[in-house]
Amino acid sequence: MAHLDEIDKSILIFLQTDAALSNAELAEHVGLSPSACLSRTRNLKKKGVIKKYTAVIDEQKVGLAVMTFTFVTLSPHNRTVAEAFCEQIRNVPQVVECYNITGNWDYLLKIVSPTIETYRDFIMDSLLTIHAVNKVETLVVLKSEKQSGVLPFS
Repeated sequence: MAHLDEIDKSILIFLQTDAALSNAELAEHVGLSPSACLSRTRNLKKKGVIKKYTAVIDEQKVGLAVMTFTFVTLSPHNRTVAEAFCEQIRNVPQVVECYNITGNWDYLLKIVSPTIETYRDFIMDSLLTIHAVNKVETLVVLKSEKQSGVLPFS
């Protein structure tokens, strides 16, 4: 775990809220000179604390109106099967997030689709054709109440 002082945390809070801030704007927000701010930001990236910069897209406005959380169980349970599953899932654009979880399921997938029909086709034609996928259960998102992506720092 990387040691973060209050200035590092402040930099991370501002970047999570708006990654498009210029270095000069960020420096002003956190009370540093632009060169000191750039040095700290580069150091956070070098340490792997900042993984990447990205834009948050409104799924509805780009025609991806259906969001689901899909639980998957694999069979048999072993490292080789799990690694093969994850490798295949990484190459599927509809799966925007994949988590290995505890409980009755092995994986939780966040999937986006234009329509419920395209989601159904994805399940039938892609997900269920992956070797070792044993069971699938889907929760359809009716409305997103919060999607901040901002990690809390205390």
